[in-house]
This record gives sequence, C-alpha cells and structure tokens, in this order.
Amino acid sequence: MSVGQPHREQEVEERSNRSLLSVWEVVELARHANRPYSLDFLQRWAPDFIELHGDRLTGDDPALVAGVGTWHDRTVMFMGHQKGRSLADRVSRNWGMMHPEGYRKALRLARQAVKFGFPIVTLIDTPGAYPGASAEERGIASAIGTAIQEWFQIPVPVVCAVIGEGGSGGALGLAVADRVLMLENAIYSVASPESAASIVWRDNSLKVEAAEQLQITSRDLIAMGVVEEIVPEPVGAAHSDHNATARVLGEAIWRNLEPLLKQRPGDLLQHRYERFRYIDSLVTAHPEFGPKVEPRLVS
Repeated sequence: MSVGQPHREQEVEERSNRSLLSVWEVVELARHANRPYSLDFLQRWAPDFIELHGDRLTGDDPALVAGVGTWHDRTVMFMGHQKGRSLADRVSRNWGMMHPEGYRKALRLARQAVKFGFPIVTLIDTPGAYPGASAEERGIASAIGTAIQEWFQIPVPVVCAVIGEGGSGGALGLAVADRVLMLENAIYSVASPESAASIVWRDNSLKVEAAEQLQITSRDLIAMGVVEEIVPEPVGAAHSDHNATARVLGEAIWRNLEPLLKQRPGDLLQHRYERFRYIDSLVTAHPEFGPKVEPRLVS
C-alpha cells in the first residue's frame, strides 16, 4: 500500500456513518469479522444469561444460542445466530447457518417462554440456513416453513433485531416478530448477493451488481416498511465499539418491547399478522392498513 493511499477498510470505517457507503461496502461491514455477534450483546445485557440446548428430538444446533436472562428486571428469552470468532468456533457453529434442529430448538424455547410469560428477543445474523445435503435430508425447508407458521401463534411479545446479515429463509425463521429493527450497517434480503447473482445471471462474480438491485440496506428496508427502526452504529461501525453498539441497540429493543408488554395476547397476534400482511401488499397497500408504528430513521 503506497503512502497517501489509506487502507480501504479504514476508509470504509471513516465513511460508515456519513451515508456515503456503496451497497457493497455496507455488505462488507455487515460481514465484518469483528462485528459484535449475539453472545457479545447477551453477555452485556444479561450477565446471568443461561444457555439452553437441544430440540428434544435429534440434538442441539450451536449455530443458534438461546436461553434466559434477566434484563430490565424481567426474565427474557433470548435467541440469536452465532457465527463464531476463531476458525474452530466458526466450523463448530457452522458460520451461523442453522440446521433443522436449530429451528426446532427455537420453537421449543418459544413455547417455554409462552408457558412462563417471558417476552422474546431474537438477534439475526446469518447468511442463510445451511444448504448442505445433511440439512436437506433432515427437512430444512419444512423446518423453516413450520417455524414461520408457528411464530405467528406465539402469544408473547417478540422483538427482532438484524445485527449483521439477514439472509433468506434462514433469517425469517427467527424474524416473525411484532417489531423488527436493524443496525445501521446490517443487511436483510431474500437471498445473499452471491446467491442472487448465481440464480439470475448464473455468475456469482456479479455479486456487487446483485447487491445494488436487491434493496438490502437498512435505509431501503425502512423506506419500504419492512422494518420499524434503524439503530445507529458508533463512528467506525459496530465492530469499532461493541459496548456502545450494545448500549444503543439494547435501548432501542427495550423501547419497542416495553409497550408490547401491556398488550393482550390476542391483540399481539392480530397485529403481528397484520404487520406481515402489510409487507405482502406493499405495492397496493391502503394507507390505513397495517401496523400503526411511526418509523424511526437515523438523521
């Protein structure tokens, strides 16, 4: 690197809060190796967090960390994708790509939350569900479909935050919630840019062009009504200050969760249904249809 040519990563970090980033640069920040993962947040929010394991059918899925902890003087059920830091941990956790047992574990613990009246917070950070033969053999498509369907029947408050990558059905299997938030430099999409390029053009080298077409950034998604709030990241992006990111994200999640705690279960379920029906009908949606939530946008 020649003198006068700043390192590209440093340049991206310096521009990350100035709305000057290209879509692909946002993708790179969402995937940054030092970005805070679910456990980084949970350890700061709920130091007494106890992880729970297994789907009570086939086994445990380390790609999903889930359990209970005390937050704002309440017991909360937390769930989140975990990619892993070291290479060994990433292999163990399958880079945050869940198998069918992960979705079954999430539903088992969601039902436990219902039994005891715990609200649920889910953190999304996955390139997608695991696409390998072993997951297909164990019914990954069915597991995701069942998860999406059953989340609409969980009568306790559910708040979701996309903290990094929100990829395809792998993300949606944990993202059927009453409120969905995104960190400023997170992405949320029907498919990863590489997958979209392979599907549309049969050439994943066109991933940058695909990213620009997919409308995957937080600003795109709040404009479309897919998420309720963008959570600002510290200068230099989330990986530059885990403590500040956890503080701001925690405040945003609690701000959205607190009013939901006062709602009746039937109202929660009806609102959740309307929220996703609204997204499904965005092209022709009537102004009075859908959730009545004022979107919050980073200034």
